[in-house]
Amino acid sequence: MIESNRQELKESVIKQADQSVDTLYHYLRLTSVSAQHLAIPETVTFIADLLKKFGGEVQVLDELGGNPVIYGLFPAGEQGNSERTLLFYNHYDVQPPDPLDEWESEPFEPYLKDGTLYGRGTADNKGSLMQRLAAIKALEETEGLPCNVKFLIEGEEEIGSPGLPSYLKKYADLFQADACIWEFGSKDAEERVELFAGIKGSAYFELSTKSASIDLHSSLAAVVDNPAWRLVQALASMKDQNNNILVEGFFDEIEAADEELLQLVRNVPFDKAALSEPFGLTRPLITEARGEIPQDALMLYPTMTICGMVSGYIGEGAKTVLPKEAKVKLDCRMVPGQTGEHLLACFQRHLLRHGFSDIHIELIESQRAYRSNIHDPFLNLVKQTAEEAYQSDVVLYPNSPGTGPMYAFNESLHLPIVSTGVGWAESKAHAPNESIRMKDYVDGALHMAYLLTDFAAK
Repeated sequence: MIESNRQELKESVIKQADQSVDTLYHYLRLTSVSAQHLAIPETVTFIADLLKKFGGEVQVLDELGGNPVIYGLFPAGEQGNSERTLLFYNHYDVQPPDPLDEWESEPFEPYLKDGTLYGRGTADNKGSLMQRLAAIKALEETEGLPCNVKFLIEGEEEIGSPGLPSYLKKYADLFQADACIWEFGSKDAEERVELFAGIKGSAYFELSTKSASIDLHSSLAAVVDNPAWRLVQALASMKDQNNNILVEGFFDEIEAADEELLQLVRNVPFDKAALSEPFGLTRPLITEARGEIPQDALMLYPTMTICGMVSGYIGEGAKTVLPKEAKVKLDCRMVPGQTGEHLLACFQRHLLRHGFSDIHIELIESQRAYRSNIHDPFLNLVKQTAEEAYQSDVVLYPNSPGTGPMYAFNESLHLPIVSTGVGWAESKAHAPNESIRMKDYVDGALHMAYLLTDFAAK
């Protein structure tokens, strides 16, 4: 595209991004918390109407159960390349806003202060959807949409996307595309744009044990076994004080990284202070004690994390009870090759071998890891157009340490995937005071417009 056309497009994007903010505010006010089944029908109707308003063709898919999946299609314009199709993946559900007392504004009432927009879903991931629609509108008002654009917008990402694989399998032809832009991304503390060509998997477990039908007086601990201690001891057998995972077979399925991937991982930046300071970390990074490279750990190593525990009395003051039961939630971030079903079998064998047959373990949800081919030209195209739009450094990570349903996408659609979004280093997705900066919102829309234009020409 010649420079004058690029400038015209930039001006149109800025205009459309500005005009889209009121609609974004309406979207953010919808309390679409999937974990609590809040406002799902209203949000689906809002998005379907929104896509139609922007000129898209819409289908709401809901016959396979779960929250509906929304399909949107924006055909290439008369001068566009109808042989090329880019798929956008977004989700309309958000995390619960708790803890409410840590919010500095109402979580579902958008609040703009000094160029930063606060509210649940701003970064994850309602801002990204509106940003992409603004780019499409800007293109349509200049030279027309340069290629076909499809959307898959689901409503269960924040609870593990349990229903999405079924919809992808049934509607693989409907969602077929040449490449996919994923739903998240941000700038880091050094204002570098972060792109991700893959994602870790996740397996979420609940372990529980029970020793009585009611809580007992703690004096009976002289003769009655304590389920909380049982669970603590079982957990201690799974991981040592140096954070080594001790469960037999845990690492068996892992696909080893080759030298090229390893070098790519180690070339991406890592800023310890940027991680430690915003979260107020009080302990050294575990990679320091283990002598590991943080980039390796974040992208190539699996994890095993206690997410929460409950047992007995934890209220104010003293209550001397021997709990009747104990439960723990545990997640494992998996790397390519690993499956939740295999880890469940490993945990079951481990508990039996170590004398904890009374502890029940259940696999709650599981998603496999995925990493795009690092040689696919689409990855470089996304990076180049980001550099042009943001006018800043761009870092392409082989994968994110987080999780999403990328594996299911590739299994049904077989396409390269890169994730980019509207966040920044202080976005605090999933936490109180989630936010985006409006300049990033506009620059991200410009990135999508440039990407669509150059993608169509390939």
